[in-house]
Parts: sequence; C-alpha cells; structure tokens
Amino acid sequence: MIEIDGLKINYIKYGLQKGNCIVLLHGWGQNIEMMKMIGDRFQKSFQILIIDLPGHGKSSEPKTALQVVDFVNILEKLLKKLNIDNPILIGHSFGGKISLLYSSMYRTKKVVALASPFKQEIPKLSFKVKVLKFLKKVPVINKLEGFAKRHMGSDDYRNASGVMREILVNTVNCDITENVKTIKVPVLAIWGTEDKAVPVEEAFELEELIPDCGVVVYQGCSHYAYLERLDQTVRVIRNFLLRDMEE
Repeated sequence: MIEIDGLKINYIKYGLQKGNCIVLLHGWGQNIEMMKMIGDRFQKSFQILIIDLPGHGKSSEPKTALQVVDFVNILEKLLKKLNIDNPILIGHSFGGKISLLYSSMYRTKKVVALASPFKQEIPKLSFKVKVLKFLKKVPVINKLEGFAKRHMGSDDYRNASGVMREILVNTVNCDITENVKTIKVPVLAIWGTEDKAVPVEEAFELEELIPDCGVVVYQGCSHYAYLERLDQTVRVIRNFLLRDMEE
C-alpha cells in the first residue's frame, strides 16, 4: 500500500528486481486479480506491477470525481515513488484507456490495449448476467465467478457511491482521440469480435490513429477476450514485447 494524493493505493510487485517493468491495469469494477493471470506468466522475465485503481479493490475511494487524466497522474506519481521509469503498460478496458492516455503524456516503452475504449462511450451497465455466464464457461477464470458477483455489472453501479458513479460518467464521456494520435511508442490492440462493450471496430480505428499499432482479433470472443484465450494472449504479448527489445 502506498499513498498518492491522499489516496491509499494497493499494489503488488513481484518478478525480477530490475529491468523492464510491466504495469498491469484492470477494468472498471475489477481489481488486481483480473490481471494477475497475465502478470504471473511474465514474472520470470520482467518486473511486474499490478495495482488496484482508486476506488477499486483495496485502494481507497476518491473524495472527488476524478477524470481519466487524474488516474494517469496518480499512476505517474506511484511509478516515480517505486522508481519505475519507461514502463510497459498492459490495460484492459478502463485500464487500457488510462494506458493509452498515459503513453501520450509520459515516457512509455510499449502499450498493450485489451479492448480499450478511447472515444466517448455509452455506458454498458447491464452486462452482469453475460459476464457471469462467461466466467462459468472459461476454466482458467471460473474461480473468479464469486468475485464477479460482488464487483461487476449493474448491481455494482447501483450500490456504488455517488463519487464512483460520477467518475464512471466522467470516464465514459472522456474522448482521448486527439491524445491517441500523439502516441509514438508501439501499441498492440487485442479485441474480441463479439465485444458488446467496446466494438472491435475501435481496434481498427486505433490502428489508423497510431503510427505503430497492430491489431489481433479473436473470433467469437467477448470483452474479456484476453482471458478467454489466455495462452494465446500471453504468446502474442510476449512476441510483441520481444520485438526490438531484450527481456
């Protein structure tokens, strides 16, 4: 746990003690556990840092309605305190939006955007049942079903504090298209063709907007495509990270 701007930020750091650091950022309403399955696969080759974003997991809830850029700045301050420079960012959904904006503002080595929105969105708050059915079908993550019941979907939104609702509204209304155009580092976008939260078309829009951006599409997969095909995701990310880089 570390304090940034009056907020207690929960994180785990493991893997190598030095060298390139992979920073993993989860989606809205989730926590460290949703990204740890990726982090664990890279711990022998990289430093691994996974955080609970403010208002999620064990991190404290903001007292005011933060904007996406505030999450970016909190992340930058946390990385400085941990002496992490030029990180590799891997973010899912909300965490991916933070990753894309961060890489347009601060020194970053590479970015992996997992179903990451970047335009103004219409919030999809009624997908809890679909998520629970999905978790039951996928062996590698069905152990997270209990977590999902507590932390995902429309019930979570209804039970959230006013501040977190405001933050969600700020997040879905935040358009970072112009920021994305300025990203100079390599970006890999991984999407599912059946993503109902962030349509796969946005992956190809990112490819057009970012000079060095590649897209990998999983046929028949959902907003959680990266977990539905975890082994493939790990292989694709590893190949992407090894390109022009020594582990």
